[in-house]
Amino acid sequence: MQKKRILVIDDDIRATRMLKLGLEGTGEYEVRELNHSARALSVARDFRPDAVLLDVCMPEVEGSAVAFALQNESGLGSLSIIFLTCIVSEREVAERGSLIGGHRYIAKPTRLEKVIDCLEQELEIHQTRKPRAPRSPGVFVNRP
Repeated sequence: MQKKRILVIDDDIRATRMLKLGLEGTGEYEVRELNHSARALSVARDFRPDAVLLDVCMPEVEGSAVAFALQNESGLGSLSIIFLTCIVSEREVAERGSLIGGHRYIAKPTRLEKVIDCLEQELEIHQTRKPRAPRSPGVFVNRP
Protein backbone atom coordinates (compact mmCIF):
# COMPACT_ATOMS: atom_id res chain seq x y z
CA MET A 1 0.00 0.00 0.00
CA GLN A 2 1.36 3.40 -1.01
CA LYS A 3 1.64 5.99 1.75
CA LYS A 4 -0.33 9.21 1.40
CA ARG A 5 1.90 12.23 0.94
CA ILE A 6 1.19 15.13 3.29
CA LEU A 7 2.85 18.56 3.21
CA VAL A 8 2.65 20.44 6.53
CA ILE A 9 3.22 24.19 6.25
CA ASP A 10 3.43 26.21 9.46
CA ASP A 11 5.93 28.77 10.71
CA ASP A 12 5.91 27.02 14.11
CA ILE A 13 8.71 24.44 13.91
CA ARG A 14 7.39 22.50 16.91
CA ALA A 15 3.93 22.23 15.34
CA THR A 16 5.24 20.84 12.05
CA ARG A 17 7.58 18.43 13.84
CA MET A 18 4.79 17.07 16.07
CA LEU A 19 2.45 16.59 13.10
CA LYS A 20 5.19 14.87 11.09
CA LEU A 21 6.08 12.50 13.93
CA GLY A 22 2.43 11.76 14.73
CA LEU A 23 1.31 11.17 11.15
CA GLU A 24 4.35 9.13 10.14
CA GLY A 25 3.98 7.12 13.35
CA THR A 26 0.73 5.66 11.97
CA GLY A 27 2.61 4.10 9.05
CA GLU A 28 0.03 5.56 6.63
CA TYR A 29 1.68 8.83 5.67
CA GLU A 30 4.87 10.26 4.23
CA VAL A 31 5.19 13.80 5.57
CA ARG A 32 7.31 16.74 4.52
CA GLU A 33 7.38 19.75 6.82
CA LEU A 34 7.94 23.33 5.73
CA ASN A 35 8.39 26.36 7.98
CA HIS A 36 8.79 29.04 5.29
CA SER A 37 5.53 29.66 3.45
CA ALA A 38 7.32 31.54 0.65
CA ARG A 39 8.81 28.19 -0.46
CA ALA A 40 5.47 26.34 -0.47
CA LEU A 41 4.94 26.22 -4.22
CA SER A 42 8.43 24.95 -5.07
CA VAL A 43 8.30 22.30 -2.32
CA ALA A 44 4.83 21.19 -3.43
CA ARG A 45 5.97 20.90 -7.05
CA ASP A 46 8.83 18.67 -5.93
CA PHE A 47 7.01 16.60 -3.29
CA ARG A 48 3.63 16.27 -5.11
CA PRO A 49 1.50 15.92 -1.94
CA ASP A 50 -1.95 14.38 -1.76
CA ALA A 51 -2.92 16.90 0.89
CA VAL A 52 -1.59 20.04 2.56
CA LEU A 53 -2.04 21.00 6.21
CA LEU A 54 -1.65 24.77 6.07
CA ASP A 55 -1.42 27.37 8.83
CA VAL A 56 -3.50 30.48 8.14
CA CYS A 57 -1.37 33.16 9.86
CA MET A 58 2.27 33.11 8.81
CA PRO A 59 4.80 35.96 8.60
CA GLU A 60 6.04 35.50 5.02
CA VAL A 61 2.94 34.61 3.02
CA GLU A 62 -0.56 34.12 4.46
CA GLY A 63 -2.07 30.65 4.21
CA SER A 64 -4.84 31.88 1.92
CA ALA A 65 -2.30 33.15 -0.61
CA VAL A 66 -0.40 29.86 -0.42
CA ALA A 67 -3.65 27.94 -0.98
CA PHE A 68 -4.48 30.17 -3.95
CA ALA A 69 -1.06 29.56 -5.51
CA LEU A 70 -1.28 25.80 -4.96
CA GLN A 71 -4.78 25.61 -6.46
CA ASN A 72 -3.70 27.53 -9.54
CA GLU A 73 -0.52 25.57 -10.16
CA SER A 74 -0.76 23.12 -13.04
CA GLY A 75 -0.87 19.59 -11.66
CA LEU A 76 -1.54 20.67 -8.07
CA GLY A 77 -4.97 22.28 -8.34
CA SER A 78 -6.94 19.28 -7.15
CA LEU A 79 -4.96 18.53 -4.00
CA SER A 80 -6.74 18.68 -0.66
CA ILE A 81 -5.95 21.70 1.52
CA ILE A 82 -6.86 21.79 5.19
CA PHE A 83 -6.25 25.00 7.09
CA LEU A 84 -4.93 24.94 10.65
CA THR A 85 -5.70 28.11 12.58
CA CYS A 86 -5.68 29.64 16.01
CA ILE A 87 -7.94 32.53 14.92
CA VAL A 88 -11.03 30.47 15.71
CA SER A 89 -11.89 28.19 18.62
CA GLU A 90 -13.33 24.67 18.56
CA ARG A 91 -16.64 26.19 19.69
CA GLU A 92 -16.67 28.61 16.75
CA VAL A 93 -15.96 25.74 14.37
CA ALA A 94 -18.94 23.85 15.82
CA GLU A 95 -21.19 26.93 15.52
CA ARG A 96 -20.11 28.23 12.10
CA GLY A 97 -19.03 25.14 10.24
CA SER A 98 -15.60 24.07 9.17
CA LEU A 99 -14.91 25.69 5.80
CA ILE A 100 -12.73 28.67 4.85
CA GLY A 101 -12.85 29.56 1.17
CA GLY A 102 -14.18 26.10 0.37
CA HIS A 103 -11.48 24.34 2.39
CA ARG A 104 -11.86 22.55 5.69
CA TYR A 105 -10.17 24.04 8.69
CA ILE A 106 -9.20 22.83 12.13
CA ALA A 107 -8.88 25.09 15.18
CA LYS A 108 -5.49 24.95 16.89
CA PRO A 109 -4.48 23.49 19.21
CA THR A 110 -5.95 20.16 18.17
CA ARG A 111 -5.50 16.44 18.66
CA LEU A 112 -3.72 14.20 16.18
CA GLU A 113 -6.84 12.02 15.88
CA LYS A 114 -8.85 15.02 14.67
CA VAL A 115 -6.22 15.86 12.05
CA ILE A 116 -6.18 12.25 10.83
CA ASP A 117 -10.00 12.09 10.67
CA CYS A 118 -10.13 15.30 8.66
CA LEU A 119 -7.31 14.18 6.36
CA GLU A 120 -8.96 10.84 5.66
CA GLN A 121 -12.31 12.50 4.88
CA GLU A 122 -10.63 14.97 2.52
CA LEU A 123 -8.54 12.31 0.81
CA GLU A 124 -11.61 10.13 0.29
CA ILE A 125 -13.48 13.06 -1.26
CA HIS A 126 -10.38 13.90 -3.33
CA GLN A 127 -10.43 10.50 -5.02
CA THR A 128 -13.81 11.25 -6.59
CA ARG A 129 -13.34 14.98 -7.19
CA LYS A 130 -12.33 16.62 -10.44
CA PRO A 131 -9.60 19.28 -10.38
CA ARG A 132 -10.81 22.58 -8.95
CA ALA A 133 -11.21 25.63 -11.10
CA PRO A 134 -8.97 28.55 -10.11
CA ARG A 135 -10.41 30.67 -7.30
CA SER A 136 -9.75 34.00 -5.72
CA PRO A 137 -7.49 34.10 -2.66
CA GLY A 138 -10.49 34.00 -0.33
CA VAL A 139 -11.11 35.66 2.99
CA PHE A 140 -7.57 36.27 4.14
CA VAL A 141 -5.05 38.66 2.68
CA ASN A 142 -1.27 38.92 2.76
CA ARG A 143 0.27 40.88 5.56
CA PRO A 144 2.43 43.88 4.57
